[in-house]
Amino acid sequence: MPIIDPMGFEALNLIPFQINPHYLDKNPDGHGGETREDRINEFMVLNQDMYVAGLREGTMFLVEGDKMSMIGKRNLRLFKYGEEPKEIPSNEDFTFLLNV
Repeated sequence: MPIIDPMGFEALNLIPFQINPHYLDKNPDGHGGETREDRINEFMVLNQDMYVAGLREGTMFLVEGDKMSMIGKRNLRLFKYGEEPKEIPSNEDFTFLLNV
């Protein structure tokens, strides 16, 4: 995940937030780099108005019309600059993220 704008974060511009797929709470044994949370926090310093959704393994978003839900059994970890990360259960309504 780049922490600076690589000439645009828009991609297909289908959603108004960033997704960090395969989100891990800690690094695997033997990994010498930073954690995903460290990297996301660095990104947030430069992109303070952006939400980042940490999608854990086995989860994905489903958008149907103007509604969004999450498929899978693991929680989502949601990041916003200046706020503590939030754990959101997969059975919640995620439509609010389409309007951030």
